[in-house]
Amino acid sequence: AMNAPQDLEDFGTAQGHTNADMSIEPEQYNEKCGVIGMFNVEQVAHATYYGLVGLQHRGQEGAGMVVGNIDVRAPAPGRAVSEHTPFTEHKGMGLVHNVFSKEDLDALPGNCAIGHTRYSTSGGKKALVGYQPFLVKYAAGNLALAHNGNLSNQNELRQFFEQHGVLMQTNVDSELFLHLISHSKRRSQIDQIFDAMTQAEGAFSCVIMTDECMVAVRDPNGFRPLVIGRMKGRGSNGTDGFCIASETCALDMCKAEYVRDVEPGEMVLISHKTVTMGTFGTLKLPSKFGVSQCIFEYVYFARPDSIVFGDHVTKVRRDHGRQLAREHPVPRVADGDPVPVVVPVPDSAAHATIGFVEENIRLGFPCIQDLGFFRNPYVGRSFIAPSQEHRDLKVRCKFNPMKAVVQDRIVILVDDSIVRGTTAKALIALMKSAGAKEVHFRVASPPVTDPCYFGMDFPSREELFFNSHKGSNSSMAEWLGVTSIGYLSAEGLVSSTLGVQPDHPSMAGRAGNASGFCRACFTGDYPVPVDSCKEGPKTVIRQDSSAQLQRLFEKR
Repeated sequence: AMNAPQDLEDFGTAQGHTNADMSIEPEQYNEKCGVIGMFNVEQVAHATYYGLVGLQHRGQEGAGMVVGNIDVRAPAPGRAVSEHTPFTEHKGMGLVHNVFSKEDLDALPGNCAIGHTRYSTSGGKKALVGYQPFLVKYAAGNLALAHNGNLSNQNELRQFFEQHGVLMQTNVDSELFLHLISHSKRRSQIDQIFDAMTQAEGAFSCVIMTDECMVAVRDPNGFRPLVIGRMKGRGSNGTDGFCIASETCALDMCKAEYVRDVEPGEMVLISHKTVTMGTFGTLKLPSKFGVSQCIFEYVYFARPDSIVFGDHVTKVRRDHGRQLAREHPVPRVADGDPVPVVVPVPDSAAHATIGFVEENIRLGFPCIQDLGFFRNPYVGRSFIAPSQEHRDLKVRCKFNPMKAVVQDRIVILVDDSIVRGTTAKALIALMKSAGAKEVHFRVASPPVTDPCYFGMDFPSREELFFNSHKGSNSSMAEWLGVTSIGYLSAEGLVSSTLGVQPDHPSMAGRAGNASGFCRACFTGDYPVPVDSCKEGPKTVIRQDSSAQLQRLFEKR
């Protein structure tokens, strides 16, 4: 059995990601959220806590947990049906280890739970009422829901409910699921949940807990990852427990065995039948737009030790680096001069840099990899620079260049991606202040050109670095202060993610969204309609959406 430690402050953020309000960080993207669910697990609150720690990189703004005690025994003749006990919850702002004390976890008894780590992409950041999981009780019983993603038709759904007198408690799109479920005219609770999921468009990976089962559902496009794990012997009377999580790194934290992904458009039911028979109930949502999994999960969001969309993240990032080397190798130096030194931006570019260096050497471009920055792990969340002129000091408090590594050397700084460019500019200035002879910048993803409407909180199109320089490499290089800049191409990103060369026969017909990945932030080619997101809330709902939603209030 796992117990939360007495001193929970031993746990910080996950490797490669840092606290949300740190002012100097390698390109933060206001990540989506992380969700986790556990069914038939002893000391479930403690186990869920560890899973949330494993998902800390997906949201550092707040966390929450809802715990229930569900009868996982198979129905038997003559045995009275147990009464449904109320679910208990605990939420708070800050990192997981700040939100939950050992006393908090001990006060959450039960055998099933869902949890959520939050970064707000839709809705307010300060109101605790908008923090998940959401917990309600309605005609069909208790219901708790945690959602990762962003609904592209949320404006239409919200206005429809408001026009029908529904009182909205938050401006978080995840709340819409609760109203879709409670207003469905289907008879069974599972059918109500399924009905609600067919009305949503965009990105949603959800974990839902009812009085009798746990439901995991992933949108038909499969934008966000969701995985299933088995916790052998961790349930009642030595039975197996089960876990649902955004990433496999959360399963590792809970000592759960990875079983498989929840497939795009799949709704998985975990109940007493799963405990006794080891099988999952599954339903399939209708698909209108095909599969388009978020390729940025591989670029930045997911932890490198996770398996996402069926592949190891570290392997994919190294392949991105290899393709980047083919497209933009290190510069050649004169005979007798020191070979270029390749430095990753800590820590998210470390794995792409390994592949970049290996492929450069294989192609006959000598270089070495080294750590160009010391990253101070003791700069806390409370550090605030008093004014803008202290920006250089602020950078140095977090990162200090390794002068012995970069002085009088040609430096190639590798980053996984670039959005605004402000952090890259500051780090490049540090390299030059440490005596670098030249600094070249390489990016292991294409230029970010368009906003995301599926759970990634990018700036406006005009604020994006590439667009602000009108795509001019010379302008970008001059502003950053580098000798050259090179991005991985959009085609190279897809082919290297698939593990092949861009000209490989398997790439034929796999351009754009046909690749199975969404890369709209790099191309502006959105796999589902986003017009309502661009235009904002409408005064009148579009006729087709109104007709589609009206059936929620019609008797079946």
